[in-house]
Amino acid sequence: QMHVVETGGGLVQAGGSLRLSCAASGRTVSIFAMGWFRQTPEKDREFVSAINWGSDITYYSDAVRGRFTISRDVAENTVYLQMNSLKPDDTAVYYCALASSIGRYDYWGQGTQVTVSS
Repeated sequence: QMHVVETGGGLVQAGGSLRLSCAASGRTVSIFAMGWFRQTPEKDREFVSAINWGSDITYYSDAVRGRFTISRDVAENTVYLQMNSLKPDDTAVYYCALASSIGRYDYWGQGTQVTVSS
């Protein structure tokens, strides 16, 4: 079984920064991509960012493009999300997910809370 664990959430003031980390461990599987999603009680889970493990191509939602940066450490099976210029609207539980093949995220973390105060 593969495990995905997020760390790095917390409370920050608007305009501040946080860095999330997500480490994959356990049974060895091929990683096609890893991504970040977020969810609030008022909204469905939404895509934030993803990175193709082999090509390093990155993807961002319009809401975070230009403020968030996703990166990866292939040797450590870890993905990072650097979040700058945070806004109260970024407040959510952030989930990391791993896709072992195209089009499907198979493994999900437990989520980490990010709270941005105004």
